[in-house]
Amino acid sequence: MRLMGIQAIDPRRSNSSPGKGHMRYPYLLRNLPITHVNQVWSADITYVPLLCGFMYLVAVIDWYCRNVLAWQLSNTLDGSFSLNSLRKALSTGRPKIFNTDQGAQFTADAFTACPQRLGQQLSL
Repeated sequence: MRLMGIQAIDPRRSNSSPGKGHMRYPYLLRNLPITHVNQVWSADITYVPLLCGFMYLVAVIDWYCRNVLAWQLSNTLDGSFSLNSLRKALSTGRPKIFNTDQGAQFTADAFTACPQRLGQQLSL
C-alpha cells in the first residue's frame, strides 16, 4: 500500500489533541485514592466499527462504582454529542473532579462552560 501511495480509510490515531486556543488542564488524579461516589467522573470517546463504516461512542462513568452515567453515539466527531452526554450525566449528580483527555471535544469552551451554566440553572 505504501509503494502505491494508498491508505485505508479508518479513524486516525491521536485525535486527543486540544483545539487551537483551547486551554490545557492539569492531571489531578495521580496517586489520588478514589473513596466515594461522585468524587471522580471520566469521559472518553471511542469508535464502534460497523459493516459500512463506524460510529463514535462517548461515555461518562463514575470511577468509584464504575457505573456508566450517560452515553451517546454519533456519526461525526463534533463536540455536541459529548456535551449532550455531559448534560445527561450532570442531571444525576455532580463530581468533584471530571477527567477527560485533552481532545478538542473536551477542551472546547462550550464543553468546559457546561457545568457552570447547568449549575446556575439547576441550583447545584
